[in-house]
Amino acid sequence: MVCALGAAVCFGTATVLQAVAARSAGTGGGGEAALLLRALRQWRYLAGLALDGLGFLLQVVALRSVPIYAVGAALASSLAVTAVVAARLLRVRLSGAEWGAVAVVCAGLAMLGVASGTEGDLEGPAALKWVLLGVAVGVLLLGLAGGRLPERWRAPLLGLGAGLGFGVVEVAVRLIDSLAPSALFTHPAVYALLLGGGAAFLCLTSALQRGSVTTATAAMVIGETVGPALVGVVWLGDRTREGLGWLAVLGFVVAVAGALGLARFGEAPAETGTGTEAGTEAR
Repeated sequence: MVCALGAAVCFGTATVLQAVAARSAGTGGGGEAALLLRALRQWRYLAGLALDGLGFLLQVVALRSVPIYAVGAALASSLAVTAVVAARLLRVRLSGAEWGAVAVVCAGLAMLGVASGTEGDLEGPAALKWVLLGVAVGVLLLGLAGGRLPERWRAPLLGLGAGLGFGVVEVAVRLIDSLAPSALFTHPAVYALLLGGGAAFLCLTSALQRGSVTTATAAMVIGETVGPALVGVVWLGDRTREGLGWLAVLGFVVAVAGALGLARFGEAPAETGTGTEAGTEAR
């Protein structure tokens, strides 16, 4: 659980650092490639990339140690980290309701920490790894078709697709039982992990460019928490501590609800010189 929370801190902080660097790099000319090269010369952007890498490693360790439902809720709490760090570094003013949502996330995670048992030891049905690969392909196709989706449904569908892709990564990590090269190259879950992660980033990028940040992030949080949690409980044997199942369910719902309340921080808000709230949504 400590690793899961550490991953959330890494991802949430990286979002703000990369946002600061990208905005500084955006003052020059050139296209997207030039923007990326300027960003890569800034220590904040590189620090953000390093934190993303560290966060992924911590996520893998957590997924091999505690139930998926606990890891998923913890990763969703990265929105709370982004909100708090943005309040410090970007001078974004959080409303009373948003500070309350941060507290709600913390309370939900505390409940999960108390109630979570160890990870399940079941492998699930033989078809599960192929289903994961199929879902990853579906998410990729959704991302590629993002610009042609109806405008009304674009942000929620792409956000949900991103969440499902990240959920594929969470479940796939649990299904990979050997790191031997011969086993990795022939395991469908490895390809599901790589394809699902890449497709998720494609969907998320398209959603943030083409629709509401809040709507897309809320859909992503639901997709990356609920589905994988059910897979872990139903097929992989994830359980809670004896007699604390109700507390785990309550903690999961509370943590996810708090994260949904902070959905606008799916993309770090713009810096403001006056200290006023900077809730911006990409349209």
